[in-house]
Amino acid sequence: MPLHSGPRKRDAHSTPLNPFFGEANPVVEMTEAPPKNRLPSGPMLPSTAYQLVHDELMLDGNSRLNLATFVTTWMEDQATVLMNECRDKNMIDKDEYPRTAELERRCVAMLASLWNAPDPEAAVGCSTTGSSEACMLAGMALKRRWARRNADRYPSRDARPNLVMGVNVQVCWEKFCAFWEVEARQVPMEDDRFHLDPQAAAELCDENTIGVVGILGSTFDGSYEPIADLCAALDALQERTGLDIPVHVDGASGAMIAPFLDEDLVWDFRLPRVASINTSGHKYGLVYPGVGWVLWRDQEALPEELVFRVNYLGGDMPTFALNFSRPGAQVVAQYYTFLRLGHDGYRAVQQTTRDVARSLAARVEALGDFRLLTRGDELPVFAFTTAPEVTAYDVFDVSRRLRECGWLVPAYTFPANRQDLSVLRIVCRNGFSSDLAALLIEDLTRLLPDLRQQPYPLTRDREAATSFHH
Repeated sequence: MPLHSGPRKRDAHSTPLNPFFGEANPVVEMTEAPPKNRLPSGPMLPSTAYQLVHDELMLDGNSRLNLATFVTTWMEDQATVLMNECRDKNMIDKDEYPRTAELERRCVAMLASLWNAPDPEAAVGCSTTGSSEACMLAGMALKRRWARRNADRYPSRDARPNLVMGVNVQVCWEKFCAFWEVEARQVPMEDDRFHLDPQAAAELCDENTIGVVGILGSTFDGSYEPIADLCAALDALQERTGLDIPVHVDGASGAMIAPFLDEDLVWDFRLPRVASINTSGHKYGLVYPGVGWVLWRDQEALPEELVFRVNYLGGDMPTFALNFSRPGAQVVAQYYTFLRLGHDGYRAVQQTTRDVARSLAARVEALGDFRLLTRGDELPVFAFTTAPEVTAYDVFDVSRRLRECGWLVPAYTFPANRQDLSVLRIVCRNGFSSDLAALLIEDLTRLLPDLRQQPYPLTRDREAATSFHH
């Protein structure tokens, strides 16, 4: 007899999908699974399409247990209802949706006041799809202002614009430099300094520097960069050389933490050298993904030629975002959250989050196997690595084992000049409660005996092991 039989004919009554998906006749309606990489030949019931997509998405991680992301994973039901009511409104069509546009304007004014703009009514800004787009806009404004000042020699072979930043910047700044042909000058990490050094940044500046980026809340370890010291170093540079270098503050996370918890910290428009600030509404602005903000201290800081006006949607509308059409839902949710919480409410939420981070960091340290790099006392974020005497496992093993429990805790290697340092990082957000933190510690404590019994660290491909991709 043959060892291999030919392809079996499909039974007339075989059902590759759950028979219950066929509402009218479960026996005959589910005989063919839809293709994965091309359009199906015909339509299907909406309930069937929903169930197929829903079932596949069950294999995603639980966003509430994702301690890698800074992005908001919980909002109130009322915010969700408002977002559903506005999901079909196009933010760019301000003539058709004037109230949505007005809510955006109010948010800009509120942020200008929060960030101590000299004249909040004169500050200019807009919503974006996130901090990456906001940073692109701020960088474009810096480059255009520099090009104006150097119109007599730019473009030319000897006038290549550069942007100074720490090596710890978010990848969007590297994208900006690549997309807009700007040289990225990065200050490396040194020893236990994991972000930009003000004096080192000033030393990298020259006549072709369009600006310096300061990070209020590094994604690598949660620490604030010393924005006031950076401005002071650039003030001294101007006194020596005449170079007037503006600063952009990337406050993707910290710009919605510091105003409420670190009110004495001077980092914002109180510093005359700060030309622009961005933040992510969908991080510690407490809104679901899809909204960022960028503000300039006044009209002069945003070159007029970057503002475009269109009238084909029914009115004269200025726009200076990279994206055009996008939903108004996230902007409405941002206004709802501002209205809902107010200054005192934001302070309470952010303080609770910081308290959770600091308490959790202390409990991780108390386990004895780890060394803290930061403690969650700036951003509610802390980074830690294995103690020097721990040789049986590394941070990548810890990340892998925690993932088996449902926790997504990123492990990654620091950039130049600290590639020797690999860490774990935990981001505490609103919705990550002290109860959840206690469950995380319980799982980590339970895993440590097994990890300590390993003969050596088991993770071979660290690039594949890392959960840090943003």
